[in-house]
Amino acid sequence: MALAKIVYASMTGNTEEIADIVAEAFENLDIDVEINECTQVDANEFEEADICVIATYTYDDGDLPAEIVDLYEELQELNLSEKIYGVCGSGDTFYDEFCKSVDDFDAAFAKTGAIKGAESVKVDLNAEEEDIEKLEIFAKELVSKLEK
Repeated sequence: MALAKIVYASMTGNTEEIADIVAEAFENLDIDVEINECTQVDANEFEEADICVIATYTYDDGDLPAEIVDLYEELQELNLSEKIYGVCGSGDTFYDEFCKSVDDFDAAFAKTGAIKGAESVKVDLNAEEEDIEKLEIFAKELVSKLEK
């Protein structure tokens, strides 16, 4: 069975909830899921997965969360060609750089040679019903890309 690895950074719980929604969507699609908080894993653990997902928040006005910076730097050193990836996360539209960390991780995954499986999902603060639907579609698209 295919394995999806989800790594998240969450300060308020919003991004952890987003990661949990994606994990549940994968499980409903018969995909094995490993979900970890970012300080508990190394980037090279993505090498064991078929689908690689980062769920992150954006700190302040466009900054990566301090706790995920090491993972971000390690990730760019990997060769993840043949892997499918997706990025999602939360932010606050109050700031000019809404969900910039999502874009930063999208670019980092692209450097690894991984295949983008779905458009990134950006959530304003916490996931509402519409966001949950987008996250479920995100998971379906990642699985669909894997099956091709």
